[in-house]
Amino acid sequence: MVYTEAQRGGEAVKINEVETLAGITKKNIRFYEAQGLLSPARNSENGYRDYGEEDVRILRRIKLFRKMGFPIEEIRQMFAGVHTVGDGMRRQLISLEREQRNLEQSMTLCRELQNQEIPVSSLDAESILDRMEKLEEEGVSFQNRQEEDIRVLYIAPVVVTAGVVVLMVCLSAFLFWAYRTSPEASPPGWFLLLIVGLFAAVGFGAVLALLQRIGEIKKGEMNDAKNY
Repeated sequence: MVYTEAQRGGEAVKINEVETLAGITKKNIRFYEAQGLLSPARNSENGYRDYGEEDVRILRRIKLFRKMGFPIEEIRQMFAGVHTVGDGMRRQLISLEREQRNLEQSMTLCRELQNQEIPVSSLDAESILDRMEKLEEEGVSFQNRQEEDIRVLYIAPVVVTAGVVVLMVCLSAFLFWAYRTSPEASPPGWFLLLIVGLFAAVGFGAVLALLQRIGEIKKGEMNDAKNY
């Protein structure tokens, strides 16, 4: 048992200790609280969360189920008493068996294609896609990497926009600092405000460009990817 003597006696512990005891990050602990899977007591004096032994046990159960691939909703149903552990396992087995069938179909297709020692220009993709569509009509699901690729498209514009905004803020802060440090050697106040306004416009323009790019990805490229 990993509890200290005080914890065995029922004394509440803080989230840093719970993170170590349960082997779950603080971010995930907060997420499970937001999902209603965990409800730690509140300290009446400071309002902080006080975790007990039962909270740690709950987190370990959540960790077990998540490692087994259970969706949050299924865990919630078990915790609420709607499903027993056996019910949850049976439902998860059905889901895993479905995934296994999907993988087996993909593996069968890959094995067939690996024997075709031909250049990609000679590949009859149309007939293979027709075959996959028929399998999908029968309930088979193939992995679609397009949506993962689409998410990658968000990274560059977000990073660039964040960099531009941070740079503009830092430059504006430096100008104000320089003006307050030696106002006699600084340009007129109106000129300072003009420069800061230009920096703000650049940052605002970068944010608008980011929003436009995200809109393009969502409305155009994502929809196209779903139709493949």
